[in-house]
Amino acid sequence: MALYIASLNSGSNGNCYYVGNDREAVLVDAGISCRETEKRMRRLGLSFSRLRAIFISHEHGDHIRGLEVLARRYQLPVYITQPTLRDGRLALDSRLVTPFRAHKPIRIGELEIKAFPKSHDASDPHSFIISHDGIRIGVFTDIGAACQEVQRYFAQCHAAILEANYDEQMLETGRYPYPLKARIRGGQGHLSNRQALELFLSHRPAFMSHLLLGHLSQDNNRPELVRELFEPHAGNVRIIIASRHGETELYSVGPVKKAQARQGSLW
Repeated sequence: MALYIASLNSGSNGNCYYVGNDREAVLVDAGISCRETEKRMRRLGLSFSRLRAIFISHEHGDHIRGLEVLARRYQLPVYITQPTLRDGRLALDSRLVTPFRAHKPIRIGELEIKAFPKSHDASDPHSFIISHDGIRIGVFTDIGAACQEVQRYFAQCHAAILEANYDEQMLETGRYPYPLKARIRGGQGHLSNRQALELFLSHRPAFMSHLLLGHLSQDNNRPELVRELFEPHAGNVRIIIASRHGETELYSVGPVKKAQARQGSLW
């Protein structure tokens, strides 16, 4: 059975990602309003009746802005660490809050979700791998460095959402003050286009079929720069630029036939 993936929004104005199968789904982050989440899922033909939980990566506003209303309206369990809950100052019904631990798999119906720590300037930040029936999708945004764990999990993914936050030259010559530039590129901020490409080239598996590049900076990046950088190296991987202004398509990520997997080609 396939997994389905869509970015509902990706950027400093809000992040929210949908991953699910034919029966159940989860959201990773809830950084846009409940109303916008509803509208964008509706346009994709996605039903809220399939949503089983929301997983929160960290406490920054662009990842939790819509969480309280969304969780309350649909009575969705929120998987979140205690430091993130505390520092996000979230007023959530305690009955909906479930802490998670790094590397410990969580079962949501037939989905398995595994969190692992990431390098970002937040209290307890995590990335996520969502799996079903041998298919794995990773959400790798807000990572200051592609550490060994990011590399290891990325190499297992049939599809991934990967941040390509900034063009290094645009950041260097742009209007941001030096402390903010240092934060962004300092190892606990965000990945540059070049760093994201290096991860993709060095660690993508032969069976990867989709790469959604997201969290592009409005001031220090351009979608065309990202596409021009990645497309020549894409091979059989479909490159999608996730927008800060709307949802992507809903993509189906299916299994790889054994014979094709040996050849490195894709279903």
